[in-house]
Amino acid sequence: MDSGSQNIGLTDRHRLTQELCDLFINQLLAVLSTSNNGRPYCNLVAFASGDGIASLIFATARDTRKFANLAGDPRVCLLIDNRSNRASDFRNAVAVTATGSAAELAPGEKTPYQKLFLDKHPHLLDFVLSPGCALIKVQVDTYYIVKRFQHVMILPVTP
Repeated sequence: MDSGSQNIGLTDRHRLTQELCDLFINQLLAVLSTSNNGRPYCNLVAFASGDGIASLIFATARDTRKFANLAGDPRVCLLIDNRSNRASDFRNAVAVTATGSAAELAPGEKTPYQKLFLDKHPHLLDFVLSPGCALIKVQVDTYYIVKRFQHVMILPVTP
């Protein structure tokens, strides 16, 4: 565990879960990190949360490097933050790192997640419905929440 990190207790779990839900509603983009032969690769992706905070959803074309990376190694990391590119971010910004495993949703399980995603990103309808688009579900195992650039909380996700 990093210096300054702390696991949270049951009393904080509910509050942190609500803070994460609020952040996920208000932020449209996340930074997705994948890996190829041990080399990191990052992309901006539009995302939505599903199953409360247990999963994160994004869409990608199947002919992209990120999709190929996911096929080779499903372990991913997503960074979601609320920075405004102002000096006040050093006091006020919140950054959340979600670690987990990504997989393309099968046609039979896709509909509710596709609705969640398109409710948040209706402008991506044509892209999401295109035959070359994959809807990816990240099953989150842990959230690392950083406030004031030094206060780190660890929130394991239980199924």
